[in-house]
Amino acid sequence: MRPSDVQRLTVAETADRYVEMVRAKRSTGALAAGTAEVYARDVVTFAALAGPERVLDDLTGEDVDAVLLRFARKPDGRRSPGAAAAPPPADGRPSQSAASQARFRRSLSAFFRHALVAGWVQLDPMGAVTLRPRHRGGLRAERRALTVEQAEGLLGAAHDLVETAPAARGRQDQRTELRDGLIVLLLAAVGPRVSELTRANAEDFFVNAGTRYWRIFGKGGRTRDVPIPAPVAEVLDAYLDQGRRLLDRGREPKALLLSWRGRRLARGDVQAVIDRVLARVEPGRRRGVTPHGLRHTTATHLLAAATDMDAVRRVLGHADLSTLGRYRDELPGELEAAMRVHPLLGPLEGRARRGG
Repeated sequence: MRPSDVQRLTVAETADRYVEMVRAKRSTGALAAGTAEVYARDVVTFAALAGPERVLDDLTGEDVDAVLLRFARKPDGRRSPGAAAAPPPADGRPSQSAASQARFRRSLSAFFRHALVAGWVQLDPMGAVTLRPRHRGGLRAERRALTVEQAEGLLGAAHDLVETAPAARGRQDQRTELRDGLIVLLLAAVGPRVSELTRANAEDFFVNAGTRYWRIFGKGGRTRDVPIPAPVAEVLDAYLDQGRRLLDRGREPKALLLSWRGRRLARGDVQAVIDRVLARVEPGRRRGVTPHGLRHTTATHLLAAATDMDAVRRVLGHADLSTLGRYRDELPGELEAAMRVHPLLGPLEGRARRGG
């Protein structure tokens, strides 16, 4: 494309056009709903950080470097409106996880590839970006998985919430105790992606040979049938029989999770639910966690319990075993516990006790 063909559009104008294009692709099925949502959200964030009135073609690699740094230090906004936002770290460390930074960078790359084809820029500035992950806060984010004590505290609070549902005050058609408890239990026990959870329909849950299963529609059009632990299945049945019926306004006849207005729950609402349940956990066992952090928690504790790796892969919906390494966090005392129950040393322990 010749320079004279480039349209001198502002960052805000190109962001608006890009969001329209992404939504059109979503409606035709060319883009998955979750991917379209991420692209649209990230390009709006980019416009705010880069300066909406600037001409897109004027941005250089240095400008994009600055945007990536601003994003890395931007407070995490995945909290409920009532929760206090954490201020940016005084030492300049990132507020965004390494995974969020990498996702944002991928979104910018997709945006500028489209901008080049659309004639909004002469050159893709991503090719001149020099900022690397080590400059943005390290290659590995802080551990995401909850410890056993923290996970037990969260699950206990979710169970307590479910048990208080019958006696809870307020309008019956706005009570969400069963729903909130179910959300936390499903995230911690099954480890679905948050998009898989919010897309779930009531009809996706079925019984086979006395066991409750969840047919999860995952990435790449893949489906998997995951058995639900009995305590979680009991809460699911109670929610379907009571909680969901109270919230149902007939607007979303298939959706599993409904807001008190009767709409399908959105991805951003799930974090607010987790935060409300966390507020019920005793401070000594309370630690903030995201839906993705609960997915890490599921993987970490299943693998630490010596669950077959391929079984964990199928529960999480990964195509390849190698991906599990990214979902596995080290647990305190894990190596010591493993060596105490070493499978090869049982006979020797018996001999030691007999004095042999």
